[in-house]
Amino acid sequence: MSDQPASASAPVQPDEQEAAVQRSFRELGLDSWLEDALRSLSIKQPSEIQQACIPRILAGKDVIGSATTGSGKTAAFALPILQKLAEDPFGIFALVITPTRELAFQIAEQFRVLGAGVNLKQSVVVGGLDMMTQALELSRRPHVIVATPGRLVDHIKSSTDAVNLKRLKFLVLDEADRLLDETFADDLAVILDQLPKKRQTLLVSATMTDEIKELNFSAQEDRKPFVYECNARFDTVEKLDQRYVFISSTVRDAYLAHLIRTSFESKTMIIFTGKCRTAERLRIMLRELGLRSTALHAQMSQADRLGSLAKFKGGIVPILIATDVGSRGLDIPTVQVVLNYELPADATDYIHRVGRTARAGRGGQSVALVTQHDINVLLNIETKTGRKMEELPVTENDVLEILNEVALAQRVANMHLTDNDFGSRRKINREKTGEIPAHKRGKRRKDDEHVSASGGSGHKKTKVKAA
Repeated sequence: MSDQPASASAPVQPDEQEAAVQRSFRELGLDSWLEDALRSLSIKQPSEIQQACIPRILAGKDVIGSATTGSGKTAAFALPILQKLAEDPFGIFALVITPTRELAFQIAEQFRVLGAGVNLKQSVVVGGLDMMTQALELSRRPHVIVATPGRLVDHIKSSTDAVNLKRLKFLVLDEADRLLDETFADDLAVILDQLPKKRQTLLVSATMTDEIKELNFSAQEDRKPFVYECNARFDTVEKLDQRYVFISSTVRDAYLAHLIRTSFESKTMIIFTGKCRTAERLRIMLRELGLRSTALHAQMSQADRLGSLAKFKGGIVPILIATDVGSRGLDIPTVQVVLNYELPADATDYIHRVGRTARAGRGGQSVALVTQHDINVLLNIETKTGRKMEELPVTENDVLEILNEVALAQRVANMHLTDNDFGSRRKINREKTGEIPAHKRGKRRKDDEHVSASGGSGHKKTKVKAA
């Protein structure tokens, strides 16, 4: 594959008759052992993106695939990769790049379950875990590596032969729209330089952007990627009930507590915030109000992040409070409600957040707390998604009754953050490494590593150039 991103190839929709005929995974070209693995997971019929992409990947084509959240995008590339691996197992066969650590572990788990029949060896390479342990795993040449860009580059730079990717057959960019942000440009350039020219490249995302559509991975005309887009650029699933509550910003916490205790009592939910500090403050505040929750944000250790997800997935706690590190790709089918404590500025980030519910054909509800400062943001999201949100009725007097109780919990939470100097250790480390220039130290920074809390339509993109 060449170094030039050639002209765009028009999105290809699967032929309606073809989609209607292809009823089984066997008809898509998958072997019986993969059918057995899918059957063990109670997956009997391929989704639309799987019907469209699996045959093309098996045929050796580069693929760009976009579909709504919960539609089986991971299996759409994992299944054909595993089948090809079974035909010729050797060394590092596939590399999956993803923007967040949690998504990396989730993708690896799907590979592990689906690849049990071929004794699959894999390695998860993400930040926050011991590099020496990861280096030992990589030295054993796992079949599949699932990695975040920054940590993989650390390994590449640590030794000339730390990660031998020269015989790689597949490169996958999961959540490709996010990975094409300039945030990851330098790291992707280093990674792509290590890859062979002759490989298959697969890009998947819940949202299709012009930058993704324009990509091509080969100078050969007949090697233009197959582009599959089964949803509009800014689409949300039909079974998602989208609501908003118009409030004053001064009583946001009281409305949050009231909704959890009334409308969403006993329901599993994810609350999205824009900052790590806000997520941690809400966790403590809800604890003081007698509401069980756990947090997920970039200022937690990786072990704590995995522990929080395990508690939430296992039903130990019904509420997960997360920044946008939890908005991409997390597949937790039991999530019934997504509540946007703060609206993201970009409609794409909103789509990924609310996509944590109403997955795989299930119903779900999203609620946005909208203040007087968020009107334009709400209108922008409605315009881009093409759907109007309905107002969720809330009795104001009921909220006023708990103001004093919530105010006390707020004070306890704020004192706890102050007493523990929340966020100071990370700031010191960033200053030591030069990540914060001297003249900017002390100023507010964006909170999440590599994941924008509020997005923004002005993100610059980088082109993927094949090595």
